[in-house]
Amino acid sequence: MRFAVLAFPGSNCELDAYYAVSDVLHEEAELVSYEADSLIDFDAVIVPGGFSYGDYLRSGAIARFAPIIPALQQFAKSGKPVIGICNGFQILTEAGLLPGTLQKNTVAKFVCRDQQLVVANNQTPFSSLYETGAVITLPIAHGDGNYYCDAETLKTLEENNQIVFRYQNNPNGSLGDIAGVTNSEGNVLGMMPHPERAVEKILGSDDGVQLFASIINFVKKHEVVSYE
Repeated sequence: MRFAVLAFPGSNCELDAYYAVSDVLHEEAELVSYEADSLIDFDAVIVPGGFSYGDYLRSGAIARFAPIIPALQQFAKSGKPVIGICNGFQILTEAGLLPGTLQKNTVAKFVCRDQQLVVANNQTPFSSLYETGAVITLPIAHGDGNYYCDAETLKTLEENNQIVFRYQNNPNGSLGDIAGVTNSEGNVLGMMPHPERAVEKILGSDDGVQLFASIINFVKKHEVVSYE
C-alpha cells in the first residue's frame, strides 16, 4: 500500500512519519507537497506535525487554504484513512474534517514529554491492534493541544465512540482528557501525541507501531472506493 505524507511550509515531522512507515512498517511512502492537487494514487494520508506557516493566526488556520486541502477533503470523503498528528490534527479541525478545536494549553507553556494514553476505542482503522483500556506511551510536543468542543458535540463524540485516545494524566487541559478523536464515519483521526516518534524501543517506546499497523490492516482488508 502507499502512504502520502503531506508537507507544508513549517512542517517538521514529515520525515519522522515517512521513516516510520517505510523503514519500520516496510510500506511505500511518499512526501507530497502542499502545492499538489491530487491524492488519487494513495491508500492512506498522514498530515504530520510541526508549525505549518509558522502557526500564525491559529495553528493550522493558514494551512487549511493550501492547494492540497480540497484533494484531502475528497480523499477523506471516499472513506480512506487519514491521520492528522499534532499540527496535522489542528489542520484537520480547521479544514472541517474533524469536530472541535485545539486551544492553548492551560499550563500556558509548550509541553514536551512522554505521555501515557488510554485506548478508549479499538474499533477504528487506527486502533484495532490495541486492546481497549490498554495504557500506551507516546511523546507529546505542543503548545496548543487543549482540545475543546461544545457540550452537544462532546455528547455526540461520546455516544458515537469517536474518542479513540484519552490522556491518563491530562497535560494540557483537554476537555474529557481527549487526546484523539475521529470523524463520525471513523476514517479520519486527529491526535496530539506523536505515534511516529514511538516506533522503536530505542526511542523510548514502540507503542506507535500498532497504530500504523492497524491502518495497514484496515486498507488491506477493506476495498475502499476511489473518489475519482
